[in-house]
Amino acid sequence: MQDSPFRALHAELNAAGGISLGIREMTAGELPAGELLVKVAYSGVNFKDGLASQPESHVVAAYPMILGIDLSGTVVSSADPRFSEGDRILVTGYGLGTGHFGGYSELARVPADWAVPVPGGLSLKDVMALGTAGFTAALSVQRLEDNGLRPDQGPVLVTGATGGVGSSAVSMLAGLGYDVTASTGKSSEHAYLRALGAKDVLPRETLSTEGKPLRREQYAAAVDPVGGASLPYVLSTIRYGGSVALSGLTGGGSFPATVYPFILRGVNLLGIDSVNCPEPLRRKIWERLAGDLKPRGLADMIQREITLEEVPAALEDILAGRMRGRAVVRL
Repeated sequence: MQDSPFRALHAELNAAGGISLGIREMTAGELPAGELLVKVAYSGVNFKDGLASQPESHVVAAYPMILGIDLSGTVVSSADPRFSEGDRILVTGYGLGTGHFGGYSELARVPADWAVPVPGGLSLKDVMALGTAGFTAALSVQRLEDNGLRPDQGPVLVTGATGGVGSSAVSMLAGLGYDVTASTGKSSEHAYLRALGAKDVLPRETLSTEGKPLRREQYAAAVDPVGGASLPYVLSTIRYGGSVALSGLTGGGSFPATVYPFILRGVNLLGIDSVNCPEPLRRKIWERLAGDLKPRGLADMIQREITLEEVPAALEDILAGRMRGRAVVRL
């Protein structure tokens, strides 16, 4: 297998200054350094993958690049004693798909320090049904609970609830016994969110920045993968001592805010970094994803299972907000 050609989706700068995506054949000798050679089974489609296909986003360190910020697969060969041929592993974050050839490839070579053994009870497909989005949602829940959140403290707001992080968070929180309020801009998706476990659904326009910097205390906490203009509303509705786990920027990278939620209600704004999460915490989160945080109907979270040829269109869809739940790439 190491000498056999394989296919990968390359992103390259074109003469017009844009990005061209195309499938090409490669050999293992063209892959970057790393202790593990992996036969990739699945990858995922994430908002960051979409950004990586846009040169103005500055997400990718240099082109050409094989995109795909997560992958699952089987070890073909290992130069690290922690892993052996045949081991099932997953990789999310670090430089995968942005500074190191990523998951949209039938074969990958990665540093052993990036690899996490697939927990028992999860398949290679399951871990990419969760993927970076599910890991980020679980890390958000963990951080909120580390800061004292418990189900009896009140409802939890989840923004961007039809996206990968949001839908995962709704399902996880509901499974833990929390009352979840889901926010979405898609009126057609209310039934879908209630099926995931949301008790209430808010239209996105409710999260208006207009009005007072402090509103009625409604939510014990929030999972926010959106950021941007709606974040001040979220902060203004958190109960005294509550927290907001902020993990994304689909709503923009900046937001208008005041200090009042922080100094008058003791609200905590928790930054969620799934890219460089320390290995002990990373493994702990994946064990929880195989246990108490495993979403009900995990397979149903996959709304699309696509091929390499279909990835470019999926990247356009996720950037345009046309994607519900998770899309996995079958390698």
